[in-house]
Amino acid sequence: MEAVQGAGVVVTGAGGGIGAALARRFAAQGARVVVNDLDADKAKAVADEIGGTAVPGDASLIVAEARDVLGGTVDVYCANAGVASGGSEAAGEKVWALAWDVNVMAHVRAAEALLPDWLDRGSGRFVSTVSAAGLLTMIGAAPYSVTKHGAYAFAEWLSLTYRHRGLKVHAICPQGVRTDMLDATGSAGDLVLQPTAIEPDAVADALMKGIEEDRFLILPHPEVAGYYQARAADPDRWMTNMNHLQQKWETTE
Repeated sequence: MEAVQGAGVVVTGAGGGIGAALARRFAAQGARVVVNDLDADKAKAVADEIGGTAVPGDASLIVAEARDVLGGTVDVYCANAGVASGGSEAAGEKVWALAWDVNVMAHVRAAEALLPDWLDRGSGRFVSTVSAAGLLTMIGAAPYSVTKHGAYAFAEWLSLTYRHRGLKVHAICPQGVRTDMLDATGSAGDLVLQPTAIEPDAVADALMKGIEEDRFLILPHPEVAGYYQARAADPDRWMTNMNHLQQKWETTE
């Protein structure tokens, strides 16, 4: 892919799961990849595997170091690191704060660090790993659902604000993906996500196709488009159906 070959790419949260799959795919397409993860050993393992460079640490604070590693330019930034915070409105201030910081503010900080250079040269690509929960919602996970809505809204805002200045933005919104994060969703994930869960490589496939077709919204589960349309067309019916799912989940708890 011309858009990827030789590009300087940063993938956050790439020590495993979707992030590792994205890092591998970018490297296979000829990109120079920085692998970021809070777990330094996991970041190094993936970087060594693909011939990339590990830059561990807080995803939102490594842009300057990653830029140096890549010779002064980041062409593609994949804001993939995330936290799957379950619970209700009563999840606790610390849970809500962590979800907001990792799922939304890390994207904002990264964009703030990247945009001056991108806008100056008229090109750059921001990839946000959101979730179908950011388009729809997810039972049993208020902090996750709310902050993923925020992540999607921020990606959308970036795209509509800067696309005429050369910025490409992609929002990846899968449902269940077979990762440790899916395992952590418990019985709600078993009910809603596990039956149609896909492998991380399928998410990487979808992103590459989306980049090739220059699409903002990337749906590794195509059926999400229909759900999103139904939600917009009749919100009350959508909410009623989701409440039925909530009640079904409650009977299994």
